[in-house]
Amino acid sequence: MSGRLVVAVVGPTGAGKSTLAVRLAQQLGGEVVNADSMQLFRGMDIGTAKPTPEERKGVPHHLLDIWDVTDTASVAEYQRLARAQINQLLDAGITPVLVGGSGLYVRAAIDDHEFPGTDPEVRARLEEELALRGSGALHARLAAADPEAAHAILPSNGRRIVRALEVIEITGRSSTANLPGHDSVYDTVQIGVDVARPELDERIARRVDRMWDAGLVEEVRALEAQGLREGRTASRALGYQQVLASFAGDCTLEAARAETVRATKRFARRQDSWFRRDSRVHWTSGAATGGTELLATVQKLVQRQVESVSSAQSWQ
Repeated sequence: MSGRLVVAVVGPTGAGKSTLAVRLAQQLGGEVVNADSMQLFRGMDIGTAKPTPEERKGVPHHLLDIWDVTDTASVAEYQRLARAQINQLLDAGITPVLVGGSGLYVRAAIDDHEFPGTDPEVRARLEEELALRGSGALHARLAAADPEAAHAILPSNGRRIVRALEVIEITGRSSTANLPGHDSVYDTVQIGVDVARPELDERIARRVDRMWDAGLVEEVRALEAQGLREGRTASRALGYQQVLASFAGDCTLEAARAETVRATKRFARRQDSWFRRDSRVHWTSGAATGGTELLATVQKLVQRQVESVSSAQSWQ
């Protein structure tokens, strides 16, 4: 079934989005389109919980492993790639199942928005100031100019702070004013996977343990040889950033592991807050993301949207 419908599975990390997306794609005759900003990078498999070939269960997955770890992520470039992939699937009568917890990437794919360009001179000046004064000083400036953006960006995230200040200088408007609105470019059903915080915290801790046992440290070491440390985006990924810090002697591997758990829990809360602000998201219990009851609920939501679209088209 398609009816030119896009299904988006969203929510915090560790909630079980990937499992649900695969099951939905199987049920709907669809294919999965990645909207996790870090799964776009080649070789970052363990630390991003990238679905393995076995976990994909034969369902085609798109927009995985498209950038080198030395590349700097661009939401605007992702938007171009995601729209092209979604349109190709729709034209073939295949339902795209967008999945990921990177809120801005999801919105870039499905909502009506054009991202501001860049100004090399402004960017270079801000990056020089970042190197000289540190991210804390620039974050304080951002807080004065755009409190909402400053609240959403960690004081340590120099790359995002620079971008927010660049947008303000280029457009003369707050960077949050340049976020995508809630006007979809596709007929979309957004499914939020809801997991109670205590359970989600336990899932995250277990997930980090599994990543360590699966060889995350060795993965980071191999990627470091490929330039991971110089990658502005990839080097800041959860788990990778902490392991790199341990390699540099800033902490022990055990401390890096504990900090990965803490940082991931904080990140999950921010993800949840982001998606909760979007009233279009239908929240479903993630207690059993592969369960038949959840799948039936989601299928009803999808079918309702298909019927709504068909009814609207019949009046045109």
